[in-house]
Amino acid sequence: MSQQIMKLVEEPVLRREVADFQIGDTIDVHTKILEGDKERIQVFTGVVIGRSGSGSREMFTVRRIVANEGVERKFPLHSPRIEKIEVIRSGVVRRAKLYFLRGRVGKAVRLKERRREVKQ
Repeated sequence: MSQQIMKLVEEPVLRREVADFQIGDTIDVHTKILEGDKERIQVFTGVVIGRSGSGSREMFTVRRIVANEGVERKFPLHSPRIEKIEVIRSGVVRRAKLYFLRGRVGKAVRLKERRREVKQ
């Protein structure tokens, strides 16, 4: 009964078009940023190292290196602040969480690229 109520409450909040990305993919997350009374779009590019939650509470973590320092950011998947999510490249991984990338530097951070099949 309570799951049915949660489903009714969450349904209007969920996004209709959710980008199809997986752990290990390099993505661009376009987020809306408020600066005073102006609004602009900021792009955060990085590797998806984890996904968690379900329904309206689903989150994903993106990691990138800026000035030789690792930066991670968690985004709610169904947030109205996210304009769009673009997949740049897909990585081949065998883990659900890529937390081991936190201890790596330089070329060791790179993942093998998954080849995409061309649909005709």
